Amino acid sequence: MYKIIRFFLFLFDPEKVHYFTAFSLKYLLKIPGMKWCWKKLFCIDDKRLETEVFGIKFPNPVGLAAGFDKNASMFNDLASCGFGFIEIGTVTPKSQPGNDKPRLFRLKKDQAIINRMGFNNDGLTDVISNLKNRKTNVIIGGNIGKNKTTPNENAVDDYLISFDSLFDHVDYFVVNVSSPNTPNLRELQEKEPLKHLLSELMKVNKLRIVQKPILLKIAPDLTNEQLDDIIEIVDEVKIAGVIATNTTISRENLATSNDLLAAYGMGGLSGKPLKSRSTEVIRYLSQKSKNSFPIIGVGGIHSEEDALEKLEAGAVLVQLYTGFIYEGPRLVKRINKAILKRKS
Repeated sequence: MYKIIRFFLFLFDPEKVHYFTAFSLKYLLKIPGMKWCWKKLFCIDDKRLETEVFGIKFPNPVGLAAGFDKNASMFNDLASCGFGFIEIGTVTPKSQPGNDKPRLFRLKKDQAIINRMGFNNDGLTDVISNLKNRKTNVIIGGNIGKNKTTPNENAVDDYLISFDSLFDHVDYFVVNVSSPNTPNLRELQEKEPLKHLLSELMKVNKLRIVQKPILLKIAPDLTNEQLDDIIEIVDEVKIAGVIATNTTISRENLATSNDLLAAYGMGGLSGKPLKSRSTEVIRYLSQKSKNSFPIIGVGGIHSEEDALEKLEAGAVLVQLYTGFIYEGPRLVKRINKAILKRKS
């Protein structure tokens, strides 16, 4: 059924389809009895799926990655799709429109997406207003970034503002310095600026009576030497863990024609082509660090096997984004069923 729906949705502009889908889901679930039916179709409630990581008990280990619900306007409805946790954002202190449109492209032959959204979001005030309307107990992660106009030397201020403002409204934080769509942002992944940023966030976190887990989201394009730096920084600064990985700037081994890729232009690639590299990064971090910190695996998960591969490589939780778009909400249930089967 979803493949038929997807066929028609894929006839239209991806960004417009995203908002149409959000609108449709919102009103569909308002029909009496529909939310109950939806949960029956897509949710699994089984204690064996519970996973405790960095002090949080996740009802199941399958989450929705940041970027899908940028403004925390959909999480109440998306919780009915069976996710154990939902990451909102990336949120910046001030609202910003993001990059010029078109900025979202499907690579159907590769089951992939290129985006150069540019941290488009409504800003902290609106996001917090939406989070206050929380009607579900799903775990919420807050993915934070800097505004495009904020120079890197002042980036720490943006992250601290978002951390402080969102603190009472999310369950964990993700520091996003790995998006390729904000100019110079990835420079913050370099060892010294990254250590400084995370240290400042941890310093403020420790002043709280109850601390919130802080994770770092990294790019798949890092070298092994840079991954070694990440391991060293996590150990030194004592953040809660790592999300591996964000989108890639690589265009290697794609079935999509070079002419079409040139027409789409710059942006981060997600989906199936990212699967192997993200798994490699997870395995490297896990083995090299001797499993000293939790890893959330994301990148190219389009099937149960893809998710299990990430878990076997060393991830403790997984996240979907592009696979959710291509495969539909049943993918969440299929993965959770496969995890239960592995446990039995």
